[in-house]
Amino acid sequence: MNDTVLSQSSSTQQLADPNTWIALDAPEEWASFSLAHDEKSGEWESRLKIEGMHCAACAINIEKALNAVPGVLSCSINAVSGRASLVWSADITKPSDWMGAISKVGYAAIPASDAFMQDSRRKNQRLALWRWLVAGFCMMQVMMYAYPTYVANSGDMSADMLNLLRWASWILTLPVMLFSCGPFFKNALNDLKQLQISMDLPVSLGIVITFLVSTAATLDPQGWWGHEVYFDSLTMFVFFLLTGRWIELRMRDRTAGALDVLMQRIPNSVARIKADGSVERISVHRLFVNDVVQIVAGESFPADGTIISGNTSADEALLTGESRPVAKTVGTEVIAGSHNLSATVLVRVDKIGQSTRYAQIVALIERAAIDKPRLALLADRIARPFLLAVLIAAAATAAILWQLDHSRAMMAAVAVLIVTCPCALSLATPAAMLTASGALARSGVLVRRMQALEALSSIDTVVFDKTGTLTQNKMQVANIFTDAAYSELQALQMATKLAQHSLHPASRALVEASSKVSLPNEDYQIKNVQEIAGFGLQADSIYGSLKLGSEKFCGLQNKLFNRSNINALEDGLTVHLVSEQGWIASFEIAESVKPDAVSTIQSLLSSGILVELLSGDRVQSVEKVAKIVGIDCMRANCTPQDKLAHIQTLQQQGHKTAMVGDGLNDGPVLAIANVSIAMGQAVPLAQAQSDFVVMSGQLSILPRLITQAKRTMRIVKQNLLWAAVYNATCVPLAVMGMLPAWLAGLGMALSSLLVIMNAARLSRLPLPEKT
Repeated sequence: MNDTVLSQSSSTQQLADPNTWIALDAPEEWASFSLAHDEKSGEWESRLKIEGMHCAACAINIEKALNAVPGVLSCSINAVSGRASLVWSADITKPSDWMGAISKVGYAAIPASDAFMQDSRRKNQRLALWRWLVAGFCMMQVMMYAYPTYVANSGDMSADMLNLLRWASWILTLPVMLFSCGPFFKNALNDLKQLQISMDLPVSLGIVITFLVSTAATLDPQGWWGHEVYFDSLTMFVFFLLTGRWIELRMRDRTAGALDVLMQRIPNSVARIKADGSVERISVHRLFVNDVVQIVAGESFPADGTIISGNTSADEALLTGESRPVAKTVGTEVIAGSHNLSATVLVRVDKIGQSTRYAQIVALIERAAIDKPRLALLADRIARPFLLAVLIAAAATAAILWQLDHSRAMMAAVAVLIVTCPCALSLATPAAMLTASGALARSGVLVRRMQALEALSSIDTVVFDKTGTLTQNKMQVANIFTDAAYSELQALQMATKLAQHSLHPASRALVEASSKVSLPNEDYQIKNVQEIAGFGLQADSIYGSLKLGSEKFCGLQNKLFNRSNINALEDGLTVHLVSEQGWIASFEIAESVKPDAVSTIQSLLSSGILVELLSGDRVQSVEKVAKIVGIDCMRANCTPQDKLAHIQTLQQQGHKTAMVGDGLNDGPVLAIANVSIAMGQAVPLAQAQSDFVVMSGQLSILPRLITQAKRTMRIVKQNLLWAAVYNATCVPLAVMGMLPAWLAGLGMALSSLLVIMNAARLSRLPLPEKT
């Protein structure tokens, strides 16, 4: 398969074809749906879309089947998003092994990045709609035939007429049993084969028992089962259940919409310019670095690259959080997945596949879509014991009422099987959190761990880093002060040799300054450059060891060097360059506070949150920024260890802390904080050690993020309360035989539907507060 078999397909029927699974065993195909988890040990992490799941028990059954496959090291499945992630060893197993294991338990798996995943979803929706329409039509006809039996007085209808109506109802129930109920029966049979249990098993038992009891009454009205038939209840139950699942399916697709929209932003093919200048259309999987591609207006960029011909504008809203079109000229970079809006351009490919920013963003959202919060894990653990208890309760109900009325006993057992549904309980938490994370993703905030939403809802302290967080990422070199033995250009050249190995805003400012001047052609033999996070850079050179960084890192606090020319730097950010012989130069880096910093801090303070500032810069620089933005509690000259110790102190005092930093130098602090938020524009997303990544770098989203987290947990609690009240109310009624099967089906459908609809309230972020 040169361009991947699955991407050429348009039918999900291939998913059941073992030849398709074997085709995925080719190592060159793995990169299309997997990431190298550990290259040395041959471990891969694959992301899949699972078709056919309806409840937590389904996910548990699939996880058990996958964990039984030799070579599958771990797996995690989210029943709401329908996505799975598994880590497997290429030395022991192949994709066909675990794809086959999923198929054996009755489900279909599609590589999450597959081109026809949307076709699969549309086909499943159409089939589900047809099942619902057949059930609805037959239900109305059966109700029409049942109505006379409810309103007729004794003697109004002859026995032959009653038999005719019963047989007409039986015939109209057959399409419901054979077509509409197909997924329930199929999943239930797979459960029995695998000695597993999911919600489809009690549902199928209830349907089959109702049909058999009613059929027996139709064949022999004077027999053991009596003359009562329940075809109307059966068809009504199936109709209500399919209605609930249809709406639930649409709502689930909506909650997972942010990821699906991103998935569709990479085109399947692209126009590549050949060496002779001609154009050929190829699959994006055949792109290589340094290829030149032609992108016309309206197309998406297939890879990260640089424009070499033409001017245009691009829509990068879902990738960077920038809502306005971004101008793109010759020499500017374009991002894979962004839309070309204006004109045809030629782009040189710089990064492809999993190395692009687009792939990193998708990976973060996919991990969040698979992640299970603590409350969801608790619901998963009780789902299977709960279903087992349902079967026992149904059997006990039938046994207790058997002596009174065989038919009533069976129908009471059916009501218990149907009404005691754990779906609402298992959906309560993940539905709300997935919807909330989808709304945040559309607003430029990536949720890396769902559990963080719960933690963020209870934070009382927000700690900010300064550089690149409260201040602008883009800095400028304002002044250069040097020792008499060096010129400004010499000092700048040496500093740039070190700075080009760092992503710190001050380092980027030095690199940018050097690009605007003509530097001397001198070789300082700088090598072995090493970045010490939170301090600076060091390297070997012809002058011995060179250091570029803070005054403390360069060891200048206790050394005499020419300060007469740099008194003006006391309030600003200063970067020093020293060698073993002594001080070489100091660079004044001009930084400015982000325009939304003041309003963001005031909004947090007004909501009762304690705000602090931790920075490794000098006291004067930190105090200046703290005064501008309105932060009273600040600490300067902090090493990463100092920041870590301070966060731990706050936690020991009982504070729930959120750390906001650039995601690189603040890595240890972000890891230890209760919640961590990284400004995503400052560093590669793969390096962000955070729970949330703000792709736009805008601080104004933070108050809305906290509000969204609080709304999420409020709705989770409402969903859990509803699920508990529903079961506490309906189960006793069903056990006492006071709940007919059709009403039990309606209650079951509504319980899950209300949970999903309540969660849908989170699909929009709260409006920003007016200040």
